[in-house]
Amino acid sequence: MRHQIKNIRIVDPSQNKDVVSDILIENGKIVSKFSEDGKSEIIDGSGKIAVPGLIDVHAHLREPGQEDKETIYTGTRSAAKGGITTVLCMPNTKPPIDNAPTVEFIIFKAQKEGIVNVFPIGCATKGSLGVELSEIGVLKKAGIVAVSDDGLPIRSSQIMRRTLEYTKMFKLPVISHSEDKELSKNGSMNEGKNSMILGFRGIPRQAEEIMISRDIMLAELTGGYLHIAHVSTEGSVDLVRQAKKKGIKVTAETCPHYFTLTDDIVKVYDANTKMNPPLREKRDVEAIKKGLADGTIDCIATDHAPHTQEEKNREFDLAPFGIIGFETMLSLVLNELVNNGVLSLSEAVAKMTLNPAKIFNLTGRGSLKEGSIADITIIDTKYHYDFTKESIFSKSKNSPFIGRKFKGGAVMTIVGGNIVWQK
Repeated sequence: MRHQIKNIRIVDPSQNKDVVSDILIENGKIVSKFSEDGKSEIIDGSGKIAVPGLIDVHAHLREPGQEDKETIYTGTRSAAKGGITTVLCMPNTKPPIDNAPTVEFIIFKAQKEGIVNVFPIGCATKGSLGVELSEIGVLKKAGIVAVSDDGLPIRSSQIMRRTLEYTKMFKLPVISHSEDKELSKNGSMNEGKNSMILGFRGIPRQAEEIMISRDIMLAELTGGYLHIAHVSTEGSVDLVRQAKKKGIKVTAETCPHYFTLTDDIVKVYDANTKMNPPLREKRDVEAIKKGLADGTIDCIATDHAPHTQEEKNREFDLAPFGIIGFETMLSLVLNELVNNGVLSLSEAVAKMTLNPAKIFNLTGRGSLKEGSIADITIIDTKYHYDFTKESIFSKSKNSPFIGRKFKGGAVMTIVGGNIVWQK
């Protein structure tokens, strides 16, 4: 199928490009001209913006084993609705992604039932137990793009060291879930004034910062590729900033809820405001924004973590951590960062396209250059919509943003030259 997207504003950070022009798509690739005469579908891009397809480097698709929460079928449709064309899925499934057959199962299911690209992340340690390294070379050959025990930290410094050393051979990033479990034990929200008022056991910011500090030091020791997941505190931003100044191979991501919400919202006792790491304070939100603006934080990811209504309807301190995020990430970035002058549109797009593609070696993605895979997100900044439970494509509805009115979002998602979703 051929497509011509005509008269559209193209914002492509990989080329420092911001122009009104046409995009030609043929055989799933972006081309400068069609190879021969023939029919093509015309898409009117007037008044809209084309950016490289969004890449979410941190998501939980729950399959295999927790299909009551999400499946590859439902999750990829939710992602497409949010303008996301590529999803990197975390390995804490049941069974976990610590063997080649499970990697191959996910890739097969995604090809058969999914509508966006899915790249598995493998367990750093067998069963994510933190005791013995996974067969990382075998996992890489099967198709993983990174390793992590996300949901759990690698508690042993020696095991983390070996993980960073071994993955260097395969140029695989190690994604760190930075949490000191002794400090965070039984906590359900940020430790501070609000946790004291509400009577919940708190999770201190140091639970995150201590582990980030350790992992940065181990990255310096080993020369390994370290990627810090879901940065949430002012101190964490500063640790990453200083590590980069020293030339340590460290990158970092944050999530929209960490530059949008504070722990004040937990006062409603809604478990849809419960995530790990927890929502922090205003100074942390401002530090996250500054870290995004100065390049300390490389990526914006969703940490899409679906849970059933029954699970989230429990008492706050007994409910599971996590919220969905595929369908709100782009709109929150536009509303909170671009419209408020924290990032230019090009800078914001780079956090969700170019940078993720570079960090995770996703060749042919994150760009609209000639020859690139035709993964494209089309944005309408004037598009108004209400985010309601009924509008959500995800199998789960656990979001603190339900009921919010948004201006700006994806109106068409193209994956490999095929239109997989449009408003």
